Amino acid sequence: MKPRLTFGWIIALEVIIALIIGGIVAGRNTSGGGETGLTKVTVMLDWTPNTNHAGIYLAKERSWYRDAGLDVTIIEPGETGVDQVVAAGKAQFGISVAENVIPARAQGVPVVSIAAIIQHNTSSLLSLREDGITRPRDLAGKTYGGFGGPLETQLIKTLVSCDGGDANAVKFVEAGNVDYFVGMQRNLYDFVWIFDAWDGIRAREVERIPVNTLPFIDYTRCIPDWYTPVIITNEEMTKKQPDLVRRFMEATSRGYQRAMSQPEEAARVLLQVAPELDPKLVQGSAAYLATRYVDGGRRWGLQDEAVWSRFAEFLRTAGLVDRTIDVKPAYTNEFLPGG
Repeated sequence: MKPRLTFGWIIALEVIIALIIGGIVAGRNTSGGGETGLTKVTVMLDWTPNTNHAGIYLAKERSWYRDAGLDVTIIEPGETGVDQVVAAGKAQFGISVAENVIPARAQGVPVVSIAAIIQHNTSSLLSLREDGITRPRDLAGKTYGGFGGPLETQLIKTLVSCDGGDANAVKFVEAGNVDYFVGMQRNLYDFVWIFDAWDGIRAREVERIPVNTLPFIDYTRCIPDWYTPVIITNEEMTKKQPDLVRRFMEATSRGYQRAMSQPEEAARVLLQVAPELDPKLVQGSAAYLATRYVDGGRRWGLQDEAVWSRFAEFLRTAGLVDRTIDVKPAYTNEFLPGG
């Protein structure tokens, strides 16, 4: 569940389709068994199975997709990005993030977000407690270990400047897809970007590492909130097969409602799919997310234009997209139950 924040994924669709047809898209395949009379649907994840996907696995395990007339296959991502695969129609649905959807739209890739899986961003900057980082300006003079993406740089510099620190004093190194805690303990870098629902739980509840975190949601006066992850489809699906999209979202919503009310069951189902995961981590993460899928009395999955607009403008001012983006076509609440 580490963030993928490099923006080098924009590839010609002709190449993407060729790669897909050539069998590049791979990973764990959770098939519906090919039952007759059901419409086959493929969902591509953004990462290996984790608690962000719990509602989808619950809907499948409890046969809610089958009840909706759908034979759902869940696959992990291959070398090609989820947004491009969904845009090409090689998967009907996928798990993405707003920081991919907006640049995709800017490039004419016709993906649409149809639900916010979590209502607010659960990212944080994490450091070892011994380093004494308790607020953004404390990051000045420290080293950040990440993927080297421009969004990472812009967000961190904005946070530090907003808190009165010297943003130019922050150092950046590429850590890649490694164990963050080992890198910090070896003094390769001082802080990293994590998702609280995974590495935050791992640090505090599983490995009992003394850490400090700076949750992004605590600093929305400085940086935008945004939806990560989201469920996406393509524009053709919304126009030509709206009933299928509604049926899929009805069952998926039931899955996430179940994950909220029964996090223990959500953890059990995920561990059946991915038994290599640490049960304590999965259980802690499922409990954490159960209270964060929705905000107050809102419906699960609901998205606000203001959230999309502010984040799109942040990406534009950061130079991550080269023009103002109309966010209205980038998302819709139409297919949520009661939408």
